[in-house]
Amino acid sequence: MKPSKIVDLTMDLNHQTPIFPGDPTPHIYPAATHENDGYSVHHLHIASHTGTHVDAPYHFYEDGSRIDQLEPDMFIGPGVIIPVFEKNEQEAITLADTAAFIKQVHPGNIVLFHTGWDQYAGTEKYHRHPYIHQEVARALLDQGVRVIGIDALNPDKTGGDNFGVHEEILGRGGVIIENLTNLAAIDFPNPIISMLPLNLSDGDGSPVRAVAMQG
Repeated sequence: MKPSKIVDLTMDLNHQTPIFPGDPTPHIYPAATHENDGYSVHHLHIASHTGTHVDAPYHFYEDGSRIDQLEPDMFIGPGVIIPVFEKNEQEAITLADTAAFIKQVHPGNIVLFHTGWDQYAGTEKYHRHPYIHQEVARALLDQGVRVIGIDALNPDKTGGDNFGVHEEILGRGGVIIENLTNLAAIDFPNPIISMLPLNLSDGDGSPVRAVAMQG
């Protein structure tokens, strides 16, 4: 059945795509051109965590599942959007902010935090995003959620040495999606979220094409 509406939640992938500090800068250039070769091919030099992407448990845990070991159905499911766009720079998203939503989630839900911080992508402010408190991640996992995303660079505070949310989610076999965009365009209830990764052998993560679909 074809969805009646599809909202693209994916950041543009180009030389200006924001990256986590220290990650490889995306470099995309022609490998073959119509003028010289009669066809076009591009060389893509990107990290496994470039742009809108998912983190597999192996990203933090040597014995964790690789991206190609995770079943595709993990990356498609009913979405729950948690609005927290009143948060300020480097402010924690707390249980008090999210308790009403956490009570409603079920196993199989894909939970996405809408901070509105995608509007700052490409600026220094993008690195000073709100972040998820570890207690919130733990509460969602306790409800059976295994996929948690945010429209920011990182569910943890960028620039620090605390990766408690990564450790909580990935340590319990979940996955994280980062650098989402356009969550405000989901103006219909009960969206179906799809964010299928590339089938990268032994991958610690993968860029995705994330979308929200209306039935």
